[in-house]
Amino acid sequence: MSNIKVLPLLEPESGPESVAPCCPPLTERPFTAEEAERTARMFKALGDPVRLRLFSLVASHEGGEACVCDISDVGVSQPTVSHHLKKLKEAGLLTSERRGTWVYYRVEPSVLASMGRLLASP
Repeated sequence: MSNIKVLPLLEPESGPESVAPCCPPLTERPFTAEEAERTARMFKALGDPVRLRLFSLVASHEGGEACVCDISDVGVSQPTVSHHLKKLKEAGLLTSERRGTWVYYRVEPSVLASMGRLLASP
């Protein structure tokens, strides 16, 4: 029995809080300067092994979200975990919600879908 679950792709929300889509597929056309900046921020955030591990922990966590208390054991101190999670949020890869004393993180679905389209081959 497989524990893989297919999640629906969500359309990006509109408004100032929403995350802009990344960019078109690499094979479609060259990036504009703005698209290149936005994409570089995302990949730069994922270029650190600790951040990539945290991103993976959140993305693969049951229910699609993870409490910081469940993902902080990545070999660095808690303040360093918080710093890396902040960088992932600033890059638009994660969203968060405070519940009492804990913060819960989710992967931003519109950005994940956009990154998948970016790397998809024709």
